[in-house]
This record gives sequence, C-alpha cells and structure tokens, in this order.
Amino acid sequence: MNTTSQTAAGRSFRDLQTDLQPLWGDVTIGQGPDVDVLVVPSLSLERGQMAQIKGAHLYEERQLFSLIRLRDPGVRMVYATSKPLADLVVDAVLELLPGVPASHARRRLHLLDTDDASDRPLTEKLLERPALLARIAELMRPGRSFISCFVVTELEKQLSERLQIPLLGTDPALGYWGSKAGSRELFARCGVPHPPGSPLVHNPDALAEAIAELWESHPQLNRCVVKLNEGFSGEGNAPLDFAPLDLAGLSSPERRRVLRQSLDSLPMPAPDWFTLMAQQGALVEAWLDGGEALSSPSVQGTIHPPGSTGQARVELVSTHEQVLGGVSGQTYQGCRFPCDNAYRLELMRYGQAIGEALAAEGALERYAVDFIARRLGDRWDVQAIEVNLRQGGTTHPYLALSAITAGALDHQSGLYRSPTGEPLHYEATDTFSDPALRGLLPEDLIDIVAEAGLHFDPAHLRGSVFHLLGCLSEYGKLGMTCIGRSAAEASAVFAATQQTLLQRARSLQTLPH
Repeated sequence: MNTTSQTAAGRSFRDLQTDLQPLWGDVTIGQGPDVDVLVVPSLSLERGQMAQIKGAHLYEERQLFSLIRLRDPGVRMVYATSKPLADLVVDAVLELLPGVPASHARRRLHLLDTDDASDRPLTEKLLERPALLARIAELMRPGRSFISCFVVTELEKQLSERLQIPLLGTDPALGYWGSKAGSRELFARCGVPHPPGSPLVHNPDALAEAIAELWESHPQLNRCVVKLNEGFSGEGNAPLDFAPLDLAGLSSPERRRVLRQSLDSLPMPAPDWFTLMAQQGALVEAWLDGGEALSSPSVQGTIHPPGSTGQARVELVSTHEQVLGGVSGQTYQGCRFPCDNAYRLELMRYGQAIGEALAAEGALERYAVDFIARRLGDRWDVQAIEVNLRQGGTTHPYLALSAITAGALDHQSGLYRSPTGEPLHYEATDTFSDPALRGLLPEDLIDIVAEAGLHFDPAHLRGSVFHLLGCLSEYGKLGMTCIGRSAAEASAVFAATQQTLLQRARSLQTLPH
C-alpha cells in the first residue's frame, strides 16, 4: 500500500478510479464484495458557506446511514470525522441493521477523528495530519478499498491521490455538468423539458440585458429567477418580480435601466454575489408559477463503475417531493418519499436519460435532478431545474429506509417495497429545531421516543429514526426520517414525533431546579 510519503510517485485520481468495481457502489446488497470503505463525510463547502452552518462538523453524522454496507459480512469500514462520535450515536444506527448482529458490524468498523471542530472541511483537516492518514492507509487493503464522500472537490481528489485509494465519485473536473449552465445543456441534449432561460453572463449589465430579453420573449411572465452558476442548495438563487417594474410601459433602454437598478436590491442569499457572478457566471430562468398545484419533485440515481465491462450502469434509486423554504423559498428543508404518482414514472424516465448522459461524460456515483411540477387542468407540466453531482439531503433518508428494512425499489412503479412486498413511505427533515430541544441529550431523545412508541418498529414497519443527534443539546436541532406503510401514515408519524418531542422537552423545562 502506498503511504502518504509515496504520493509524488503515485497514480493519478483518474487512473486510480479504473480500479473501482461495478458492485462497489451498491449499498443495498446483503452478500456483496469483500471490500474496505473509507467514509469521508466532509461538507467541503466554500468557507463563507461553512461559517453559516451552525455546528457544521456535526453534519458529518448524516452519512452514518452508509453503515448499511456493514450488513455485508465481507465489508470493513473506516469512518472519519472532525470530532469523536458518541458511542450511542453510532450504536443507534448499527442496532437498526437487519440480518447482522450489531456487535459483528461494530468489529468491522473503525472510527477515526481529527479532534478539530473548526468550521473547515473535514477533508482539509485530514490532509493536514499525515500521521492520521498513515493510520488510515494501514487499515485499507490494497486493491480492495475505495473512498466514499458526501461531495467530491479538489480536496477529496487530493486525498485520494495522497492515500492512493480510488474515490467512488465524480471527478471535480466534470463539475460543469452539475452547474446551472451545464444542467441546461444536459436537459437540451436529452430532450428533457426545462424553463426558458439565458446563457451565462458575468456582470450586472449583461445580466440586466439577459433578463430583458427573457421578458421580451415571454411577456406573460410574472417573475424570473437569477441563479449563480455554482449555487448550492438554493443559496445561489433569487427571484425577481416583474409586476412592480411595469416593464410593458417602458421603452427598451428604460426597461434595461430599471432592471439593472433592481439587481442592486435583489434578495440573493450570498451578499457578495456580484463578485461571485464575475468569477463563475450567472444566468436567468423563467419562474414557473400558475396552475392549480405546484410541487418540487426530484429523482435520484447512481452511476456504477464500469469495471472490466467498460460500460457504466445507471440505476435509479428514488424519487422525492422536496420541501423548500428559506428567504426565497428555494432552500431545501426536507422531503417526502416517493414523489406524486401522477408524474413519478415520467421523472424516472427523465432521470434515467440524464444519468446515461452523465455516465457518457465519465460521472460516477450519486446524482440527482430537481424539477418543478405544475398541475394545469387535468395534466401535470414537469420541467427540469438542475442537476446535482453529489449526495444530498435526500440521500441519507433513503439510506436509512434501506438500512432498516432490507427492501428494494420497484422500478415498475417507483415504490419501495419491504421484503414482504408492502410499499413503504417516509417524511424526513434535517431542520427540526426549537429552543425547547436545547439541553436534551441523545439518550433523552431515545427515551422519549421509546416511551411514546414512536421508534421504528420492524414488525409494523412504522416509526422514526434520527440523525444529527450531535446538534441536539447545543443547538436544539436534529434530523429525522419517519416511516409508514402509506403517505398518510408516514405524515402522521412525523407530526406525532415532532409534537411528542416538543411537549416532553417543554415539560422538562418546567421541572423545579
């Protein structure tokens, strides 16, 4: 095994990826390959974005549901974090795995940390610690190891080359296909409907011109959305309302002047977005509204390594209804699985086509495509919005479902079925928070849920499982996935879990000191 001291003479990132085998990306099989997995759940965001996330290093817990791989007795795993994980947090996941004793899975799991809680990417911290990297290298078997990451940036690419272990993920050199402009190019290539929009521009005057041309081509539009080309989780998007601007009553030069002025007060989440636009570009799209109903569905897939076959395999894994919020209504808050039956199969067809196009470009592992769906009379109009070349907010709830039920997606219906054939649904969030929850410890949470009978019950296939437990005591925040045998049951479990936790937390606050 090459150690960090041999990096200079080692193989390149792309050359290492040729060692990846087709089955290594399948996390749901129970008797799969004999392989070692290094999990690096680093957010690896820009420093300003990291600083906006309270307890950013605690989000490394979200990928704990990747421990599902330990259902396979031939898998060993190294899970790296910024700070040590509490035993209860890890055991809470291992005890949910069907078909394998938690003690057996625990023996094949190695937990390592950097002892560094700063708001920097975990991968950056790992790269600064050669002794820790050497210990990781010693745990990974040559030729039977790979790295799994939440997101792949130049940092993760460097980590792969330092350790000389292949990384199962899309080379950041292909990041264009996950940008706003690259997404639109893919949609056009695959014949997937998408909103009218503009090419990339890099300054406010050019952006005002692009908005004017969009409105002049579609004067019925009520608003548009300005998108930074590399915006993340809706944080690079901002709506612009046309009605207050009275564009129809203006001459062409006046129209452009008014639009340019409006950009100075655009509610873009990133305050320095003019600078970001100069660096990465921005574009404008029609804002889709109207109709009797509006939703934000998405489809997720996996691109498996080609191995010796030379042909990557694209597998659809899920569809979701996304719950959006935030200042502009564009920020991911949670999801419901699966998406609406009215357009589920249509989304799956589009997701498969886009996955095949991404595979042809060399992309690997997780991808997702976000849509807007509008009900217009007796039909639904579905339009693609963007592609994400990484794991996302819908990844860990689906892994949780897979981990604790050992079921599978029915590709004919898009439903997830338990081993007995029952369809399963869930409602999930990363952002359940309330000041009353502050001070609760993970063991308090588990006690409350168990006493209320809301924990996941494999006999009845309903109940709640939790993540982000490390955020609970300090920030009064946690994530949860609430499972049921119907959408109504999953929603009822979700509401009951929230209500029970808040009632119990508030009652504890009233106890005498």
